[in-house]
Amino acid sequence: MDLGLLRAFLAVTEHRHYGRAADRLNITQPTLTKQIQTLEAQVGGRLFDRGRHGATPTRLGALLLPEAQSLVRHADALTQRMTRMARGEAGTLTVGFGLSSIDLVPRLVAAFRQRCPGAHVTLDDMSSQRQLDDIRAGRLDVGFVRPPREAGWEHLPVGADRLALAHAGEPPPRPADLPGWVARHDFLQLAQVKGPGLAGQIDRFCDATGIRPTVIQEAHDLQTVLALVAAEAGAAFVPASAARIAPAPVTITPIGHPAAAWQISAVWNREHMHALTAGFLALIREQRPATSRDARME
Repeated sequence: MDLGLLRAFLAVTEHRHYGRAADRLNITQPTLTKQIQTLEAQVGGRLFDRGRHGATPTRLGALLLPEAQSLVRHADALTQRMTRMARGEAGTLTVGFGLSSIDLVPRLVAAFRQRCPGAHVTLDDMSSQRQLDDIRAGRLDVGFVRPPREAGWEHLPVGADRLALAHAGEPPPRPADLPGWVARHDFLQLAQVKGPGLAGQIDRFCDATGIRPTVIQEAHDLQTVLALVAAEAGAAFVPASAARIAPAPVTITPIGHPAAAWQISAVWNREHMHALTAGFLALIREQRPATSRDARME
């Protein structure tokens, strides 16, 4: 049923007068009369009785009234929602993050919710590889990960992290003593399948420095690695940001070597981009901090 005809019907019902209803709709009275006649032909009966007291709905008109009001109300609400979504003011935004961005991302999301209160934002803690897989497939709008090495990704630098030595029970080594210190200790590590980005960073650091840790045990989450370090089962290379979740006996000592550092970027897929994603990225550009110079082992 034509919404324009229903709006004409509702205007006549409200004003009880064809002339005033036509003025309200900014059309001529003959045009309004024709619209009502067209609607009457569609519903199969007269909708108004016209007399000295104006236009009064017939029984059929009274039956149509609540249905017409509901259809027009829902159509108007849909138009408003679609307009807000097109402007990036409403809809659903899916965001992934990891340990290195656990402080930054919630602040950005909170600021975005204030700017776009109609937006629904989901946050998921996941590995860098899973974020990239979901972004590629269109299941995730924005992720915060190491910049992908493959071409074709859109990314925006937002921060940095670096490797650190997690240990317990003794002071950290001096930088010059690090290779010998590592050689004298057993090491724990996060399984590569659970943290391929971290494993790759450790490999690049070891290749650059000639350090070769003796790994005696793997764990499937970083919290377990840190718990084993706390139990003095060995040391571990972890992100410096792991200091946020490390138990009290564990000391996290950032490593100052250039090969130990990496960038954190907001990453997205241009092929699956929508207005809400564009709005979130605009906020990131406005608020992203300068890459901090984190503490280094010196």
